Amino acid sequence: MSEWLRFSVVFWHTFRGTGLDPFGAPTLSRAWNRPAETVDDAKRRLDAAFEFFTKLGVQFYTFHDRDIAPEGASLAETNANLEAVVEHALELQQRTGVQLLWATCNLFSNPRYMHGAATSPLAEVFAYAGAQVKKGLEVAKKLGALNYVFWGGREGYASLLNTRLREELDHMANFFRMVVAYKKKIGFTGQLLIEPKPKEPTSHQYDYDAMTVIGFLRTYGLQEEFKLNIEPNHTTLAGHCHEHDIAMASAFGCLGSVDANTGSPELGWDTDQFPMSVRDCTAVMRYVLAQGGLAPGGLNFDCKVRRESTSLTDMFAAHIGAMDTFARGLRCAAKMQQDGVLDGLVATRYASYRDSELGRSIADGTATLESLEAHILKHGEPEVPSGQQETFELIFNRYL
Repeated sequence: MSEWLRFSVVFWHTFRGTGLDPFGAPTLSRAWNRPAETVDDAKRRLDAAFEFFTKLGVQFYTFHDRDIAPEGASLAETNANLEAVVEHALELQQRTGVQLLWATCNLFSNPRYMHGAATSPLAEVFAYAGAQVKKGLEVAKKLGALNYVFWGGREGYASLLNTRLREELDHMANFFRMVVAYKKKIGFTGQLLIEPKPKEPTSHQYDYDAMTVIGFLRTYGLQEEFKLNIEPNHTTLAGHCHEHDIAMASAFGCLGSVDANTGSPELGWDTDQFPMSVRDCTAVMRYVLAQGGLAPGGLNFDCKVRRESTSLTDMFAAHIGAMDTFARGLRCAAKMQQDGVLDGLVATRYASYRDSELGRSIADGTATLESLEAHILKHGEPEVPSGQQETFELIFNRYL
């Protein structure tokens, strides 16, 4: 099962999370978090993290650059801090066998990025983001990261009144071209990933959903260099069902990894909860199985314990519960695939594109409007059978 369930723990929520929310002060008191942070503090936090990873038995972890090392007074000082901590991370990886599923840069927390990073109206800010990602790619290579993720935390707009949409998107495309060029220059072999999200913290994010990102990549000729890292909580924020972006990305050969979490749709914001729904995990694993797995990506628990869950035991319970739920989802999905009932019904629904001359001509692109008209004039009104949605739902539920 571990070949299919490539579980990963996030560093930011699990080891930097404090329980802070917009309505209340921090509630999570962790021995590894201190108000004034030093490089030594950062190393001790890594020690605690790797102890957790090994006790939990996961294969992978993920981080932002600013999660693991403190910012300094200058870029040079910040890079030096990062280098010192990365050396320690490399030692811990070698000692434990835990791998870096993916790395990324935090291009949204610092005030310099309030207007965006790659889409900032200020060239100096764009340059700072580029310098930060340059170092991030070097770190990813050194630690053997299997992927590198871009989440455009502030790559969007708050108001159209002060925004040049096309100019910002052109700049972001140029930024990604620079990333691709430097990746190849230094010989980093990890997969580049983009993570969609429709809103938060901006009112509109340029990476709105899977189809939006796919359209962006194809518009700018980047489709061969990037895949998608899908977070279901982001998908539901876009108004889709839990597995929609998983299905969409997979359909276009773009599903690279999954930030395995969920949310509370009734709340309407990104709550990053642990996935505990067998139904949702089964739905995700159906597409993972169908495409032959996620490697070099995985199932990354971009989740945080609730601010009321203050015990360290809750950290273990949350991850174990999510792992168990995905394991059950994998078994359910595998049985569905083995039995072939649902797949068979879907194949029957689209059989006319395979079993008739008309359908084959539409599918292979040889049909014309004239040939379609001639067919209808000859054969008349088509018969339209039931979509059987309730039957599909009934069958799906029987496997849970």
